[in-house]
Amino acid sequence: MDLHYAPRTIALQSELLHPLIEPDPNRLQRLHNQLFEQGHPAYTDFAVLQDGAALSNPAARPGAISSVSFASDRMVFREELSAMTVEEFAQRVRRISQTACELLGIQVLTAHQVTLRMLANPRCFRDSREYMKEGMFSFSDEVEDFGRAPQLYGLRLVFPPNETQPNAHALRIESFHGDPRSLFLENQASFPPVLVARGLEPLEQHVLETYEFLTSRSLQFVSRFDVRLEA
Repeated sequence: MDLHYAPRTIALQSELLHPLIEPDPNRLQRLHNQLFEQGHPAYTDFAVLQDGAALSNPAARPGAISSVSFASDRMVFREELSAMTVEEFAQRVRRISQTACELLGIQVLTAHQVTLRMLANPRCFRDSREYMKEGMFSFSDEVEDFGRAPQLYGLRLVFPPNETQPNAHALRIESFHGDPRSLFLENQASFPPVLVARGLEPLEQHVLETYEFLTSRSLQFVSRFDVRLEA
């Protein structure tokens, strides 16, 4: 369904939890070297941290982040304000996680949490605060009870796992302080354990599912309130 929105992804994060290990910087240096040997390495820089190591790229613009960090209990991939597509990010998470698990002896990923953030402009409101206040909440003078006008309106919905859907979604929809025209949407999705021996293709699917929840289901919900109000 064409909802006439043009969502812009501003942040992608994939956090993979695993049993405690010793994050040996020498092994992680080998991972960095392998990526260079394969050509077109995902990350150029390598740094040893207090609890592990990190691979990263120089910031292409102010505030941009492109990195993966390895600690004793997790791997965290982050892309913020980068040009990477969701599909490219999903493939990177799967590919690098597979190599890292082999080098570090990780046999199971106990949980996978994916966080995606995006912006979208309402069609019938020039200000996202007006969309939230008048379109979604149908407020008139109720907020006057506070004695001042709020500068951010938001909604949070949590969808826990059930018998047929083992994943969970925590959705935020808010007006955006950085640009009043834009609506901010965030989905923080959680997925069950993954056995490394069975392949890490599920990690890629988790990222894509988190994105689909935002671009399809959440924007469909947004569109229901994005209508012209009668004068």
